[in-house]
Amino acid sequence: MKKNRVILVSIVSNSALIAFKIIAGILMCSIAVLSEAIHSSIDLLAAVVAYIAIAKADQPADRLHPFGHGKFENISGFFEALLIFFAAGIIVAEAIHKLIHPSVALVRLDWGIGVMAISAVVNVAVSRMLFYSAKKYGSIAIEADAMHLGADVITSLGVMLGLVVIRFTHVVALDPIIAIVMACFILRASIDLTLRSIADLADQKLPDSEIRVIETIIHGYPEITSYHKLRTRKSGSRREIDLHIQVDGDTSLPVAHELCFKVENAVKAAFPGAYVTIHVEPRATG
Repeated sequence: MKKNRVILVSIVSNSALIAFKIIAGILMCSIAVLSEAIHSSIDLLAAVVAYIAIAKADQPADRLHPFGHGKFENISGFFEALLIFFAAGIIVAEAIHKLIHPSVALVRLDWGIGVMAISAVVNVAVSRMLFYSAKKYGSIAIEADAMHLGADVITSLGVMLGLVVIRFTHVVALDPIIAIVMACFILRASIDLTLRSIADLADQKLPDSEIRVIETIIHGYPEITSYHKLRTRKSGSRREIDLHIQVDGDTSLPVAHELCFKVENAVKAAFPGAYVTIHVEPRATG
């Protein structure tokens, strides 16, 4: 399944869940259920943004973007994090308002419990598919969407549990309190996503585990006497790696070129789609 088709599944599922949650929230007079509808609406908007960003990121390099368009995925991830902040703010504001100005009692609790259960099951299935695809393609935009849905699973289960408690205790004040707790979970996911997106936009190096893989590949070629200036970063789903290697001074140009070709292919085998640049130098003497 291609990246954009994966996101389409998220768009369709979110659209359906939003409709169910809005209807249930209005009929129940529940701010917690309506807050979940708001959360899913943000998820839908984020999925649409991710779909557009992935389509743009997959475009080939051009005159204005000689290194490709991968950063559009990182921008998408950052924008999605801002959307989560916005959604959490709306939920908290509405919940506090309901705590200060209590409205009518909740009704049709079974509807809300059922809708939250369905939402959790659907989002578990879709988020797992997205996390798998994010790992497969190395896409932060898909991972961001998966994180959205993962947070939605937690909040849906939290709201469902709260409605069950309200049904037996009749403490209506639990409704906005649950909404505030759920907003805190949403904010945590937003902070994690923001930090990751900023790291890639700021050209932070690849994780140490991936650096070690690259170094192991280099050490696997005895013709390389040493290496330096290993620089890495990530642009969307593509890793960009460049380094300088040193070989014996009497190594011919064709042999040196073939060595670079082998190292480059080995790195690309470990990190499919990576952009690798290798500069070869004669070994320093004296």
